[in-house]
Amino acid sequence: MKPAATPLLPGATLGVLGGGQLGRMFVHAAQSMGYYTAVLDPDPHSPAGRVSHHHIQTAYNDHEGLARLVQLCDAITTEFENVPAQVLEALAQRRRVAPAAAAVAVAQDRAAEKAHFVRCGVPCAPHALIASAQDCSAPAHAALLPGILKTARLGYDGKGQARVHTLPELAAAWQALGGVPCVLEQLLPLDFECSVIVARGSDGQCVHLPPQRNLHRDGILAVTEVHAQNMPPALMQQALEAAISIANGLAYVGVLCVEFFVLQGGRLVVNEIAPRPHNSGHYSLDACDVSQFELQVRTLAGLPLTPPRLHSAAVMLNLLGDLWFTRGEAAQTPPWAALLALPGTHLHLYGKAQPRRGRKMGHLTVTAATPEAARAAALQAAALLGIDPF
Repeated sequence: MKPAATPLLPGATLGVLGGGQLGRMFVHAAQSMGYYTAVLDPDPHSPAGRVSHHHIQTAYNDHEGLARLVQLCDAITTEFENVPAQVLEALAQRRRVAPAAAAVAVAQDRAAEKAHFVRCGVPCAPHALIASAQDCSAPAHAALLPGILKTARLGYDGKGQARVHTLPELAAAWQALGGVPCVLEQLLPLDFECSVIVARGSDGQCVHLPPQRNLHRDGILAVTEVHAQNMPPALMQQALEAAISIANGLAYVGVLCVEFFVLQGGRLVVNEIAPRPHNSGHYSLDACDVSQFELQVRTLAGLPLTPPRLHSAAVMLNLLGDLWFTRGEAAQTPPWAALLALPGTHLHLYGKAQPRRGRKMGHLTVTAATPEAARAAALQAAALLGIDPF
């Protein structure tokens, strides 16, 4: 086991590539612990940039911007996996960077990601690489149909995907996705989805949040439920062990989310990883004594990792821009006052000025002493907001 990195104590400056909501919540966590922060993001109105001590408004591969980030920061992380891996590699020559470029590169490519799962002995869906028109007509690939064709790179929130049932449909979908390298995954009989968020230090120590049970709608996370009874204990343990194995296999440093499918009959298969805090872990800000963002600060700064404790049952609702348009085409503010009158509600808005359909504008976490009470209040909140029941 490697020795732990020398801790960077409060008063140091921590940098983050990306200025969205994940960067904003990282900045808030770092500042609450006494760190200075710097954000590199080209958007002058980026949510994280607006609350950080420093905002470098350049592209992620801009040499002057990156040099400024190095000058300001003692350590650097990223809030999204599609930052160029070579940028992280270059920064690591000058400053502490977590997660490492090699780990992020695996998460950027579905084919590399699947290969890593296989190396770790963690089951995933039967799949094949589709990189040419000849691949689309290969008879062996008919065994994977019906399936989902996913671009190997740059897909998220259900984008870059198509369901296919026949080889001609596969060929058409591959062309529609741009003829880029893709992964064809066999459709499996899904019962529900879950995720595990682990934090791993440079010395190999791992801690984790409790497994989260997730509901997606149109490829975007809609609801996360977290409590001791949200899935069978043996399944929880299997998911935790798989997530830790995946993190160890990458020699990962930072916060990593591992998403799973639970199939009808109870079998667990891994879906994908995100080398950063994750939407399904936002509830930890209100329901745990250590949030995923504090864990991100701790892993980057080389501080001790303490196992987070869930002190309340929680249900988290994703707040998309659609909620501003439930009463017509003109944007109207959702009924925040009525929402906050419900017991145990915690509203988090991300500082995005313009609501758009499908855009993540915030989240609402409902905490309670029991899962039943949390779910009942969350359903009341969903009704007020115009979110379909779950």
